[in-house]
Amino acid sequence: MQNADSVVLPHTGDDEHANTSESTPLVGHGLKPLSKRELAISRVQFFALCWSIFLIGWNDGTIGPLLPRIQDYYDVGFATVSWIFVLGCIGIVFGAFINLPLTPTLGFGKMLVFGGSFSIVAYGLQSLRPGWHTFVLSFFIGGIGMAMQDAHANAFVALVKHNNELKMGLLHASYGLGALIAPISATLFAQTPHWSSHYWTSFGLSIINVVVLALVFRLKVQDVCLREGGEHVPEPDESQPPHKFTQILKMKATHLLALYLLTYIGVEVTIGAWTVTFMMIVRGGGSYTGYVASSFFGGLMLGRVILIPVSRKFGEVNAAYLYTVLAIAFQLVVWLVPSFTINAIAVCLIGIVLGPMYPIAMNHSGRIFPRSLVTGAIGWIAACGAAGAAALPSLTGNIAARFGIESLQPFLVVAMAFMGFFWYLVPKHPQRTT
Repeated sequence: MQNADSVVLPHTGDDEHANTSESTPLVGHGLKPLSKRELAISRVQFFALCWSIFLIGWNDGTIGPLLPRIQDYYDVGFATVSWIFVLGCIGIVFGAFINLPLTPTLGFGKMLVFGGSFSIVAYGLQSLRPGWHTFVLSFFIGGIGMAMQDAHANAFVALVKHNNELKMGLLHASYGLGALIAPISATLFAQTPHWSSHYWTSFGLSIINVVVLALVFRLKVQDVCLREGGEHVPEPDESQPPHKFTQILKMKATHLLALYLLTYIGVEVTIGAWTVTFMMIVRGGGSYTGYVASSFFGGLMLGRVILIPVSRKFGEVNAAYLYTVLAIAFQLVVWLVPSFTINAIAVCLIGIVLGPMYPIAMNHSGRIFPRSLVTGAIGWIAACGAAGAAALPSLTGNIAARFGIESLQPFLVVAMAFMGFFWYLVPKHPQRTT
């Protein structure tokens, strides 16, 4: 088991074919100092990726406060409105599938812009309040774009040697920031007749995202962008046959990490999407209960920064167990203590302890996968994990339709327990290809 001070990361690019199956330790010693130009480029690249992840958080934080208005406007119940999550899930999985074969052809920069363009189309449709079927279809389109952007942003930062742990934490803190701000906007618009105007804001932000990604990365491949930011990238070994997809899918670690992240992200988005409804119906919250979702995502953002020292002290693997136990304890408070105020505080605390888990999983992926597979592996795991953002909220909606929204809390407790179990099964040492 490795602690945070001996992070092991591979490093590669879009077209690398390194013949080693070993992961390379990337510690903070022996790194070439960045020139002023390289440092500036690296920071701009990182900011652009943070903005992209910010919008994914914005998307996930939007739906909770607007869900009651969507149900009223389209006159649909819990089970029917859950098709939003189902189609989003299908879109994310589809995006993950097409991401792997398209990346060698288009390259890193073009894939980021391509993925961002799907978000523009999705938000454009949602802002028009079209018919129910078209509205639901827009979440499929948006899911494709989010899968592509999430995969490439995570893979790129995982391959950055300089301040890797901090950058991975900040990258995902930007997700929490987006998910924190979005419910504030969505709650305000939910009080007006034109609730879909929130999606016009999302539409504008997604256009800015595509422009920024195009200007910063200039449609270049990953290796070139990494080198421009001062990262050392080994020359590709063309003797290695390019059967990466098959190799990735043959590795047990791929599927276990995908299961872990699917459950984790599913829990995270389920809390953000359905807790507002639970607090309004069961705890008697008013029209501004949407701010509870903001407190959760604010905690998520905060936890990804302030708990870095805790993760270093205990080691990231052990810290993940600690955070899981605390999350279950706070979730039991929400379930068993019938107080709106105490529940709202507990929801925020859940966000704080859940926050570091995704960056930990991404860093751990970099430790255990061979360098020749890291980009594809992290991309696939991140995209499959993102499917949990649709799968678990959809399942929650169907369970709530049958047993009531009160079923949310025991469902989340069980899901968190499974999350800890999957983390236990994830390999803790570097893996070799077969």
